Amino acid sequence: MTRDIRGDARPVDAPDAPAAPPSGRRAMTGPTTRDELRLLLTADEVAALLRTTRKAVYAMAERAALPGAVRIGRRLLVHRDDLLRWLDERRAPSPGRTRR
Repeated sequence: MTRDIRGDARPVDAPDAPAAPPSGRRAMTGPTTRDELRLLLTADEVAALLRTTRKAVYAMAERAALPGAVRIGRRLLVHRDDLLRWLDERRAPSPGRTRR
């Protein structure tokens, strides 16, 4: 045990502060199926779903390139079903068999 600045005892191997979240892109965590997603998604949830940044989501909404986007004050919300339908429409076809 050691004593910190305030004189509180703590284990020697205890971290000084909680680890800061990584900056930049965030790992996809949380709900992954349509039933697990909320009806209205936040910019952070859309960014995780699209595997991009929050800033890119706001830029897409500003250009009207993000379906189902609604502004409520300064807050951006995206309708889940519109976003998932839009993604499904833009899905690339599976490559066929390769010719020999």
